[in-house]
Amino acid sequence: MNIIVLSSAFSRNITLKNELLIHFPGSILNTEGRKYKVEELSQFIEDAEGIIAGLEPMNKETLQKCSRLKIISKYGVGLDNIDFEYCKQRNIHVGWTPGVNKTSVAEMAIAFMIMLCRNLYTSSVQHKSGTWSRNGGMNLRGKTVGIIGMGNIGKEVARLLKPFKCKVLVNDIVDQGEYYKKNKLREASKDEIYQEADFITIHTPLTDLTKYLINKGVLLKMKRSPYLINTARGAIVKQPDLKWALQNNIITGAALDVYDEEPPQDKEFLNLPNLICTPHIGGNSEESVLAMGRSAIKHLIEYFNHNKK
Repeated sequence: MNIIVLSSAFSRNITLKNELLIHFPGSILNTEGRKYKVEELSQFIEDAEGIIAGLEPMNKETLQKCSRLKIISKYGVGLDNIDFEYCKQRNIHVGWTPGVNKTSVAEMAIAFMIMLCRNLYTSSVQHKSGTWSRNGGMNLRGKTVGIIGMGNIGKEVARLLKPFKCKVLVNDIVDQGEYYKKNKLREASKDEIYQEADFITIHTPLTDLTKYLINKGVLLKMKRSPYLINTARGAIVKQPDLKWALQNNIITGAALDVYDEEPPQDKEFLNLPNLICTPHIGGNSEESVLAMGRSAIKHLIEYFNHNKK
């Protein structure tokens, strides 16, 4: 089988590389960490029978030359880069395991909350520049946390918050009333979360409904002291509007692991003192890299074993 791995995180992991080659000798991996333009990507994968894809665009423009392609196996959990309608038309199978990196992302969201409320990032930067400021911020314990998106990661964030005795407000388009009741979570509208929460953490997929969900109008609805956290998808937050809100103290601070453009180019935004920014590493803990990679390999094995002639 002609298997091509696009994800550089997968390709650079020796364990995953060796496990893939056991089942699919001769697989081509992106060990150089290249970011392919659409034309280059289309040429690179045109002979593939199977693809392991991370964030690369798997749409008609990219896939139309792939006459032999049978399966796209997802490295990760976000699906906004895959054109499912086109794959269905072409009978291209998509292999995907939900929640495979939930612990890694949820732990980062909790870490962001603690860093923001205890001034860990700000005081570290000040200390390195010679300012001895002993502003220890506030405790996370007992605060109100709003979780928008109660899928696998949102649920894991809620679970990890239990020892902190926070009031947890939750919102999702899916009715999960029994789960909320069992776990002592309060279902709330988005507006209630914007107006009541000390921390707002986003865990929705990127869809037409959630693109630029957080914009200037929403930021103005928020209480004057909230912190915003986004470890989901960059385009859920309208970055220029968040920049404006942080510059004008509309909200107290924010932590982002994802961006509308990756890597982001607005250095002024990245250097705001009330912004913590990381380079899309939420799902990239050592354990999650292995789990996501093995899941991608498993989908390839199952598909080709099932479809042997």
